[in-house]
Amino acid sequence: MTRRRHHQLRELLERPDLRQLLWVRLAGQLGDGLFQTALILVVFFDPNDATSAAQAATAFAVLLLPFSLVGPFAGVFLDRWSRQRVLRDANLARAALVAVTGGLLAVLGDDALVVQGLALVIISTNRFVLSALSAALPHVVQERQLVTANALTTTLGGGAFTLGAVIATALRPLVGAGPEGGGRTSLVAALAYCAAAVLATRIARRLLGPDHPPTTRLQEALAHVARGVAQGARHVRERGPAARALAAISAHRFFYGLTTVATLLLYTPEGFLGAQFSGDSGFGGLIAVGGLAVLGGLTAALVTPVVTRRWGTQRWIVVVFGSAAVAQLVFGLPYTHRAFLVAAYVLGFAAQAAKICVDTLLQESVADDFRGRVFSFYDTLFNVSFVAAAAASAVLLPADGRSYLVIGLVAGGYALTALGYGVLTGRRAAYEPPEPVVDR
Repeated sequence: MTRRRHHQLRELLERPDLRQLLWVRLAGQLGDGLFQTALILVVFFDPNDATSAAQAATAFAVLLLPFSLVGPFAGVFLDRWSRQRVLRDANLARAALVAVTGGLLAVLGDDALVVQGLALVIISTNRFVLSALSAALPHVVQERQLVTANALTTTLGGGAFTLGAVIATALRPLVGAGPEGGGRTSLVAALAYCAAAVLATRIARRLLGPDHPPTTRLQEALAHVARGVAQGARHVRERGPAARALAAISAHRFFYGLTTVATLLLYTPEGFLGAQFSGDSGFGGLIAVGGLAVLGGLTAALVTPVVTRRWGTQRWIVVVFGSAAVAQLVFGLPYTHRAFLVAAYVLGFAAQAAKICVDTLLQESVADDFRGRVFSFYDTLFNVSFVAAAAASAVLLPADGRSYLVIGLVAGGYALTALGYGVLTGRRAAYEPPEPVVDR
């Protein structure tokens, strides 16, 4: 089995088109990790400014809601423009925006409206780029390789993001804390985005699609965005596996969001666990939790292609969400740093395994002409679910992040999601074609 898995990975990495697309993802997500960690350090871990649950919720809403509004428009562009050009130009744009934002952050601080506005645009552009990468992937691998390709690219991308976060943390003693240090780190992130843009120029313009771009004028297409979204939604609704997958991943994102906000608050200087550390060590503890989550995701990337060959992607989603429910109860309730490390590993495993399966189900069942709109809608659901979780956390979480009610809500939510998804999938199995054979 190990030899076969190595053969599959080697077969993928021998594809030059995939390698080029992967380098673009790695450079871009390295920049994401640098820039977003710089913001987190300024907003959440400024020793002179305590963070409440409401402030944390507001910060996430401000950063994530804009793409929820522009996502359908982004899908129109992804189904019309060369996705290679999108990757090049969007990375150049966010390099310039991050450089400007870094300068303004150092001068004006994170409370300035212009800094917050530019951060909104940058985060929205990040999601646009990730949508383009997902829509482009089926053009550089065969359908039977999609599970393994999604596992490889999303996991390595997450690893690049984590590396960016580690670099941003390591740079803090050199560049300084507070807005000035965040601004200097942002300039390093801009260099990573420039590298992603340069790497995108190595890809052939027409390689990544769309295969059949619409012939209508762009203005007309934008004027009919609502109709296009309705068409995309109808396209998904007609494909049961895709519709159920989006519903399940949206529920997961809500419960994952609750956990994320709670964990951030727990490790702030005033948090239940952060108060047990000295100096900036609370942030170090948070990085450790994040690292275990990434390790769980890496494990999921290795295990998921093997398991889905036997069980299928839909059954595997049920298993990993059920495991997340158990882990929240067993390792979340003690509220110790060591237990949280284990919980983070299991939740990271479940999140990555579910994303690999959902990405694959959408890529398999959605026609290429709709992929841009569907993946943009997918990202919009992702963001809206997380923002809803952030809003709920403002009501449910105390300032120190410890809440047995939230632990129970997250565990029960994952259990109900696993049960509901499993029941619906089982009922529809007789009416739907079997999943495609992958990576035999």
